[in-house]
This record gives sequence, C-alpha cells and structure tokens, in this order.
Amino acid sequence: MDDFIAARSQMALSLAFHIVFSCVGMVMPFMMAIAHYKYLKTKKEIYKGLTKAWSKGVAILFATGAVSGTMLSFELGLLFPKFMEHAGPIFGMPFSLEGTAFFIEAIALGFFLYGWNRFNKWFHWICGVIVGISGLSSGILVVAANAWMNSPTGFEFINGEYLNIDPIKAMFNEAWFSQALHMTIAAFCATGFAVAGLHAYLILKGKNVVFHQEAFKISATMAVIAALLAPLSGDISAKDVAERQPIKLAAMEAHFHTEASAPFVLGGLVDEANEEINYAIKLPGVLSFLVHSDFETPVKGLNEFPKDEWPPVAITHYAFQIMITFGMLMMGIAVIYLFAKFFKKEWLNTRWMYKLFMIATPFGYIALEAGWTVTEVGRQPWIIYGIMRTVDAVTPMPGIQYSFYIFTAVFVSLSIILVFLMNRQIQMVAKLYDPNDPNYNPEKH
Repeated sequence: MDDFIAARSQMALSLAFHIVFSCVGMVMPFMMAIAHYKYLKTKKEIYKGLTKAWSKGVAILFATGAVSGTMLSFELGLLFPKFMEHAGPIFGMPFSLEGTAFFIEAIALGFFLYGWNRFNKWFHWICGVIVGISGLSSGILVVAANAWMNSPTGFEFINGEYLNIDPIKAMFNEAWFSQALHMTIAAFCATGFAVAGLHAYLILKGKNVVFHQEAFKISATMAVIAALLAPLSGDISAKDVAERQPIKLAAMEAHFHTEASAPFVLGGLVDEANEEINYAIKLPGVLSFLVHSDFETPVKGLNEFPKDEWPPVAITHYAFQIMITFGMLMMGIAVIYLFAKFFKKEWLNTRWMYKLFMIATPFGYIALEAGWTVTEVGRQPWIIYGIMRTVDAVTPMPGIQYSFYIFTAVFVSLSIILVFLMNRQIQMVAKLYDPNDPNYNPEKH
C-alpha cells in the first residue's frame, strides 16, 4: 500500500467510524428528551428509567465521538497539509462554530446527567433539548464544510492563489442545504432503526418487555418518519449533484454515454475497461426524469469528461446501489408499520413486526456509510472540486501505511468495547425500572 492510498484509507476509516457517533449525537438526545417529557407529564417511572438509560448511552458515545472527532481534526492537518494550508482560512468558520456547538453540547449534557433532583424539572428537560439542538448543529456545520469541498465558493482562485475570501459565502455554499438536509434525515433514519432494532431484539428475548416496548415505540416512530422523508431529500440532493457535479451523477449510475431518455440503472456489474454495465435492470427515461423532470432530455455520460477526472466508477456505483437498496427496504418497513398503526393495530406487538425491525437494525448505518462513500469517492480525484487534486494535497511524510494499520486496530477494539458497554448499560437501567423485578423500588431510583 503506497502512502497516498494509506492516507486516504486512514481518513476514510476515521470518517466511517466517527460518522456513527455524529449521527447518534444528532438524534439520541431528542429521543431522550421525548422520553423525559413523557415522564414529566405522566409521572411514570418507566419513562424516567428510559430517559436515564438513553442519556447514559449518549454520554458513552459522546465521549468516544469527542475523541474520534479530535483525531480527525489532527488527521486533516497531518495527512493533507496542503489542503489545510489553502482551505483552512476559507472554510474554517463552520469548524470553529462546530467547536462552539460541541462545548455547549458538553455543558448541557453535564447539566442533564447530574441535574436529576437538583434543577427545576423543566430547566432540566430543556438542558436535554439543548444537547440535541447543539448536536444537530454540530453535524450540520461539519456537513457544510464538506459541502464546500464539493462546491467551493467564497474566494477567487487567481494564478494559484486564493484571494478575496468570504467565509460566510463559503459556509453557505450551493451544496450545503441539500447535503445537510439529506444527512440530517439519514441520521434520524439510521439511529431510529438501530435503536428500535435493539429494543425489538430485547423484547423478543423477553427481557423487561414493558420497558423495551416503550423505547421501541419512540424510536420506531422516529425511524418511520425519517425513512419516508429520506427519498424526498435524496431527490433534492441528486438534482443538486446533477447540476454541480454531473460527472459524479454519471459515476453513480455507471452512465458512460450521453443519451436521451437516459435509463435509471438498478444493480449491474461495472466494466470500466469497455465502458459498459452488464446484467443491470434499466428503467428507460427515468434518469432523465429524475434529473430534468422529463423523460426525453439527455443526461451527460462519463464520455463527456476527461478520463483523468473520472472518479472510481465501480465503487461509486456500487455504493449508490447499496444506499438505494437499504433505503428502499427501510421505507418498505416504514409503510408496513404505518399501515399497522392506522389499520391493523393487532400487528404492532407481533413477533414478526419486532423481527422486521430487529433485522433492519444495521440498515440505516449501512445506507449512511454507502451514501458517504458516494459523496467522497464520487468527488475524486479532487479534494477541492475542480481546484485541488487529492494527490497534490497529501503529505510527503513516508510510512503512512503503518499509521493506518494502528488506527484500524484501535477502531476495531473501540467498537467491541462500545458494544459491550452499551448493552450492559441498557440492561442495567432497564432492570432497575422493571416493575416485574422483585427488587423494583421507584422511590429508590
């Protein structure tokens, strides 16, 4: 593995790991706040237990996410120093604001965790809401920085120099809204399904069923709403990509040749050497409709662009297909759940319904990681689209592959430890608030 591939791989691994914690930090506090609100309104101890279980899970993941996020900041400077030298002054504002949001989130989380029976009950609840708002803001601000890499603006590039810098314009670039919207909905969808699936599994195991059923209702509702909104935000994002980065869109669809009534491709094996895709299902005119809102207008193919500017077509296409597949599966589950909610209530507590959500536990994060791959790999060979190539930004320092191997071992170890800690925490708190447990004492807790 050469240093260029090692640097990109390490960054990809770090981002793939950190994005999980980012999404949890964007979503879980809102679930926590909903459960807390239910406790304040109903005085049912089971909601207090659920709030505490989720809040301690948020704390564990927040601490890990803080470390991985800090590592990412250092990695950007160490692995891609040329990028940070030129880009830092331009898109540094969302990063600095993200740091502010992070500190607010940390303070609010501290107040919430240690504020039980110490603060006014509604002030305590507001602290939890602030954790969610600041976490959501952090995610959106980081996505704004990434969107700038896909749609660089807020400066003039003259004779190799970055002049007339406007940080506000850079932050609110043309890509930020569509990327932030799609990422936010994807985060709610992924985390909602992951949490609902975990509690569905524990329900099927017969462990503290009432506790986990309440948790399931909140998380499943959030997952279902987000899953139904995701295709809409995805369409907005795809149209934006078609306008700004037509070469990325062509790679997503393995669309090699410009043609009218361009088909939307499902599946298939990419043959870059012969510039074709085999064994795919093609829906004639659908890609043209999705891009131009009619079935006839041609869609640019990869053949319209120099080959040295093509992204890795196979990786981009397969990642896009994975995202679409798991997104559609979650949407299907969401439709079934909504149908049951309004027309077949007897389905809601059936084993097969819980099994559906249990199977779907990883679906959202698989789709999320695949979508992030489309965003990042589809931008290659550029680190700043159309301005700076990734190969020109990488560090000249040798031995990056050893750093990559070490980071991989660290992340794998952390993942195993986190799964153990989260499972232990949920089981412990659920038992405390299980009315069927002989040691249950709501006054004690």
